[in-house]
This record gives sequence, structure tokens and C-alpha cells, in this order.
Amino acid sequence: MTQSKITIVGVGDDGSQGLSQQAIEVISKATTLFGSVSMLDRFPLFDGTKRPLGPDLDRLAAELEQAPLGSVVLASGDPLFYGTARFLCERLGKDTFEVIPHVSSMQLAFARVKESWDEAYLTNVAHQPLDRIIDRIRTSEKAGVFTSEQVSPARIAELLISKGIYYFTAYVCENLGAPDERVTKLELKDLVQQKFASLNVLVLLRHNGTPDQQILSSQRRMFGNPDEFFKQSRPKRGLLTTSEVRSIALSELNLRIDSIVWDIGAGSGSVAIEAAMIASRGKVYAIEMDAEDYGMMIENANQFGVENLVGVLGQAPEAWANLPDPHSIFVGGTGRTVVSLVEACWPRLQPGGTLVVNMMSIENVSELQQYLTQKLGLEPQLWMVQISKGTYQLEKHRFETSNPSFLMKVSKGH
Repeated sequence: MTQSKITIVGVGDDGSQGLSQQAIEVISKATTLFGSVSMLDRFPLFDGTKRPLGPDLDRLAAELEQAPLGSVVLASGDPLFYGTARFLCERLGKDTFEVIPHVSSMQLAFARVKESWDEAYLTNVAHQPLDRIIDRIRTSEKAGVFTSEQVSPARIAELLISKGIYYFTAYVCENLGAPDERVTKLELKDLVQQKFASLNVLVLLRHNGTPDQQILSSQRRMFGNPDEFFKQSRPKRGLLTTSEVRSIALSELNLRIDSIVWDIGAGSGSVAIEAAMIASRGKVYAIEMDAEDYGMMIENANQFGVENLVGVLGQAPEAWANLPDPHSIFVGGTGRTVVSLVEACWPRLQPGGTLVVNMMSIENVSELQQYLTQKLGLEPQLWMVQISKGTYQLEKHRFETSNPSFLMKVSKGH
């Protein structure tokens, strides 16, 4: 391996005592040591040139361009995790550097609370708007936050509680790796007004089975409202028809202002509620067999103020025996019963009416398509909807891809 001009060495709160033999040797042979004043003070025996650095990363990059061969930059923890190394490698090129990481304080924090961090939402208050951080925490199972003196753990707890987000246990991990390390476990309400050392990581763990706090907004759309506008249950969260799939389904249902609509397997009611807003002079029957989901659907309908939605608690096909024949039927949340549900509701669909089915498995798609084509002689339309949403994490834009969802549509002849 060719020698790089500069080595970036990660250092923990315990200073030189926690370094690997490789890191110690690199520092001992360095011509110049770059780092913050507090970081340089941890190496009193170094007899080479010490160059203190401030927080200005652009100035740091300019200085390092002129740095002599064999220079070492001291950085905190893992320099590639929310650290200096990522910026410098992008600015000056990866070939300029070697990186010897230390354990990240974020990794240490999750180890101290004995939780994995591979699927946690990780963020730094210095790099993200607070309102975005709070909203991402709202829907997370776990979160790890690098705090600051301005945005302390107490401040984050205060903001979460003000938004109705109370369902996390907090762990404040101070001075990780140092002799005075401390981990404090609190509920959010007890965290407000507490003070901690400036070097801390906040870990948040959701209470088991607690649903997300619903976002109450007056900025509602006729359809395609954000998923977080609807109250959902846990651990069944994710069964709600997402806004993108919902928008396509509603557009294909051929709704009129006076349509009669059935939503079979209505869940928390997102499709039925938006169908009711479109068919404002019609009637939407939201059919759901789960009592908890039924109650949540009624709460959501009241929140949206739709008076033409009728909740029907019961199991198909008995639940719709006395309902008026619909112009449009949406079938969702059906599991393995999709074909039997379509078989039962199809005769009730009015001539010229439209049926749209949402499915999550290709097996259901194949089975339903076979039934519609071979038994009913129909030619269904089929969509696979898979959305990738951009997210900003670890100082990078990434795309999180949802699981595919399938929509199938058929119309009944006059």
C-alpha cells in the first residue's frame, strides 16, 4: 500500500489510552499533529509540531492542502461517521488520506443500552432542521441523536412532548469511553429541565406497540393526504393504503360526486375517507371486521369531518347484505381471502361500475387474475406501484424503497 500524505485518526473520550497500537505508532511518527485544542491537549508527550484547528472545515481543508507528508489529523470517534473524514475525502480526494477509526460514540451509546442500531434513525442536530428531526423520530422505532449545547436532550424532549410524542424511553449517554461515563434512563416527561455533560448522545426507544402520533393539519387535500394525517395502530402499522397507491386507486375508481362506494377491509379508513370527500353527495360504506381498526376509522372520519361515510363493523359478505348496490368497490387489507371477497361482492356491483383491488403479494395477483379472466371472462388492468422516497441521513441523500403494491381494476359492462 502506498503511503498517503495524511492520516486521520479517530480518538475517543479516553484519549491516547483507548487507541490501537497502529494509531499510537502513526501518531508517534507524525511530523505535524492537527486537531482541536482540547484534542491536542490529550497528547502532551508528542514532541512534533502541533497545529490547532477551529470548526471551519473549509479553512481546515485549505491548511491540509499544504500539510507536510506524514501529518496526522486527530478527530473524534469514527471520523467517517458524521465526522471530519467524509468532508475531507470529498474535498481533497480519498487518495490523500488514510483513516484509522475509533469506535463512534453513537455505536458506544447503542452498545450501552444493549440495542442494535442498524435500523435506527440516526441524526445530528447540527446538520438537520429540528422540525424534520422531530417528525422522523415520530415514526421511528429507535433513534440516536447527537445533541449540542443549544439543542440539548431536554430541549428535544420538550419539543417531542409539545407534538404529543410521548411514547419513547430516553437514554442520555454522557462522556462515553471516559472514566466519568454515565448512562441515564428516563421517560421523556422526566427528561425536560434535566442537564447533562456537553458530550452526550441521546438514544430513544419506542414503547412497545405504541402507534405514531397523528399529525393534525388544516392543510388537507381532496385525496392523497400524507399517511401521517391518519391515525394508525401498531403493530399493524403499514397496512394503511399509502398516499401514492391511494391516489392511483381513487383515480381509477371512476368516482362521481353522487357515487355509492364500498371500501371492503377499510382498516383505518384512508381510502374511504378520501372517497367520501370526492363523492361528497354520495355515500361511502367503510366495511371493517376488526373492532380496533373500526374504532380508529371512525376517529379518522370525524377528524376529517366526512359526514357521508358510514362505518360497518362486520365480516363479509354478511356485513354488506343490507347495503345499497355500489357504483365503485375498493378491496384492500384482504390477506388470502381476496378472490372469495371479489367473488362475493362482484354480483352486487352496479352495471357500469368499477372494482379496484389492492394486493401486496404476487400470489394474490395471479390467483385473482386467473379468476377474473377464466371465470368471468374479463380483462383486468394491473399496476405495480413501488415508490422510492428521498431521505437525508448521515449527511447524504438516500432513497428508501417501499415494498411493491399491486392494483387490479375491472369494470362491469352495462
